[in-house]
Amino acid sequence: MANYFSIALIITSIALIASIILQSKGVGLGGLTGGGLDAGGVYTQRRGIEKVLFWITIGLSIVFFILTLLTVMSIGG
Repeated sequence: MANYFSIALIITSIALIASIILQSKGVGLGGLTGGGLDAGGVYTQRRGIEKVLFWITIGLSIVFFILTLLTVMSIGG
C-alpha cells in the first residue's frame, strides 16, 4: 500500500511544481526566487485562468499534505 501512496505523492508533487511555475507570469526564472521586478508591486485581482490555477494549486497542496501523512503512517505502521 505504501508504494501506491508513494507513486501518488510523486505525481502530485510534479503537478504542484508545474502549477507553481505556471503562476509566475512570464517573469522568467528570476521570479521564482523573488528577484523579479514586480516583487512587492501592486496587488491585482485574479481572473479567469489565473483564478482557476490558483485554486488548483491550493487543492494540489492539500492533496500533497494528506498523501504525505498517509505515506508516513503506512510506512511507520
